[in-house]
Amino acid sequence: MKFNTKTIHGGQEPDAAYGSVMPPIYQTSTFAQSTPGGHKGFEYARSGNPTRHALEKSLASIENGTYGLAFGSGLAAIDAILKLLKPGDEVISTSDLYGGTYRLFTKIFEDFGIVFHLVNMDNVEAIEDYINTNTKLIWVETPTNPMLNIIDIKGTAKIAKKHNVWFAVDNTFATPYLQQPLDLGADIVMHSATKYLGGHSDLVMGALIVKDKDLAGRLYFIQNASGAICGPQDAFLALRGIKTLHVRMQRHCENAKAVAEYLANHPKIENVYWPGFTNHPNHNIAKLQMKDFGGMVSFTTKGNNYEEAIKIVETLKIFTLAESLGGVESLAGHPASMTHASVPKEEREKLGIVDSMIRLSVGIEDEDDLLSDLKQAIGS
Repeated sequence: MKFNTKTIHGGQEPDAAYGSVMPPIYQTSTFAQSTPGGHKGFEYARSGNPTRHALEKSLASIENGTYGLAFGSGLAAIDAILKLLKPGDEVISTSDLYGGTYRLFTKIFEDFGIVFHLVNMDNVEAIEDYINTNTKLIWVETPTNPMLNIIDIKGTAKIAKKHNVWFAVDNTFATPYLQQPLDLGADIVMHSATKYLGGHSDLVMGALIVKDKDLAGRLYFIQNASGAICGPQDAFLALRGIKTLHVRMQRHCENAKAVAEYLANHPKIENVYWPGFTNHPNHNIAKLQMKDFGGMVSFTTKGNNYEEAIKIVETLKIFTLAESLGGVESLAGHPASMTHASVPKEEREKLGIVDSMIRLSVGIEDEDDLLSDLKQAIGS
């Protein structure tokens, strides 16, 4: 079954009770038992729910995995991975991290004795310098948020396997439509399903997908024991969103290309970050591991002008100034004061996240309308 078909049918079958094509929303906290322990596969909704189970099968299918797990948010999914570790364990991570992930690593799990090394992974060979007997996990975002750096998944997987450490990839920006990290050697794929998988800015959810049965069992135990699960209504919405993922991503990519090229030729714009440019540092890696270059574009104004950046995001009309990304509507954000405000200014600027940076989540509206909106906001 090919990907476009998997988004609609992967892991799915008509509901056994009445043949419902879409899995019903089982809005219940508990399930009747004929005798203690005698149930039809579900006993308590934290441990399992038929709607969530249908979603988890769909997630596994579209990522070419075997086991899927749905959580209450992307950060809850990351939290579950980190609970595989114990004090003294070390994690090697992409330096250019989503602000919420950075906060979870440095403000929560560092206090429990987990050691994090934040590394520039443009050249994955740099990872080797940080590996020791305490290393248990390599954590990668690609493309990264908001710099849109590209990290070689296959190369990182070889290093992880050589040293027998887990390798997890945040695949939120790319989605399984563009890249499938498990096929490239990753052990765990994570999604903020709030974004492209849901696709309509109407749910908050996280997801993990794995192939290994033992690893899946450990994560299922953490999911149930910690209880950070999603509700059946959100599971239903995510299932609905996945069914159009392939057609939405095609338009996201087309529109982002047009936006990136427009910005790159604008006299008031300093830098444009988009992995589709041939001068992007890891463009060739992106071409190898991605089907297209995604719907995200970041840029900075000339002279690192903070006031100009704020004026632009406040003047946009079709692009909505808002947190998040990946919905059908276009969004604009100011990473330094929004998504990455939890990262200290000095650290942000080392990564290139300057005060004049604007991040665009390019939606599926008409291309001409998006370009016109940018033109009226930036000026000529």
